[in-house]
Amino acid sequence: MRFSSSGRHHATFEFGDLQVISLRDGYIDMPPTRLRDEDGCVLVALPPAVPLVGDSLRLSVNAFFVTDGTRSVLVDTGGSDVWHDPTMGLIYTALDEAGVDRARITDVAITHRHEDHVSGLIAPDGSEAFPGLERVWIGAGDAEVFTGRLAPIRDRVVPVSERVAINDWVTAIPAPGHTPGHTVYEIRSGAGHLLAWGDTVHVPTLQFDRPNVAWEFDGDQSQARVARAGLLEQLTGPHHFVAGAHLDSPGIARVTPAGDGYALEYLAPPIG
Repeated sequence: MRFSSSGRHHATFEFGDLQVISLRDGYIDMPPTRLRDEDGCVLVALPPAVPLVGDSLRLSVNAFFVTDGTRSVLVDTGGSDVWHDPTMGLIYTALDEAGVDRARITDVAITHRHEDHVSGLIAPDGSEAFPGLERVWIGAGDAEVFTGRLAPIRDRVVPVSERVAINDWVTAIPAPGHTPGHTVYEIRSGAGHLLAWGDTVHVPTLQFDRPNVAWEFDGDQSQARVARAGLLEQLTGPHHFVAGAHLDSPGIARVTPAGDGYALEYLAPPIG
């Protein structure tokens, strides 16, 4: 995985015969009380390594565009205008900045049903954000989200209930816990394996070092911990990389064991 260039809202990586573009949708601020200890209680104290902005945790929101030059997959879509926050909904700007034609995106892979991941399928003006869309991949347990504002896309939803190939180089893998349909996407090239995830980790300065720390909105905190543990261990293998929706933008990194937890090494300078 080789970082090649970046702009204000995107960063481009060469990954064997694939190109991976990290897209910055923006950020959201959350209270530290969202963090939970192993008993499900509010985490009493944050270690000094966890930065706060004011009194809040600042979570980057990233999406990832992957292409072999002919086919492409967009992993997650950001929040559009649903979050009602001017710090969100920048994915369309990021795509333009990176030179990606939205009309040519045929496959979108959604990690889970929450607004900051799926809402960008519909642009702020109410139109479909990706006019050439043919398939939306999402965990079967989360497919119910395609109602109301998202209802026009329902006929193109492909529910994922087991490990399934999207194309020759992307595989959808169920990883429930945060939501019933939480899904990660394994991207393979001659350079290795890239695991794109959604809400496996919310606070990277804490949850790699202490992976048992959970998030208030994990639907099943125990199951989310098990999923996180398995994915983190997988990522320590050679030539494995992670692309995380809430890792610091651009959100692509290498994971190594460190003490009782893990260490994170970003592969590009921050953007945004």
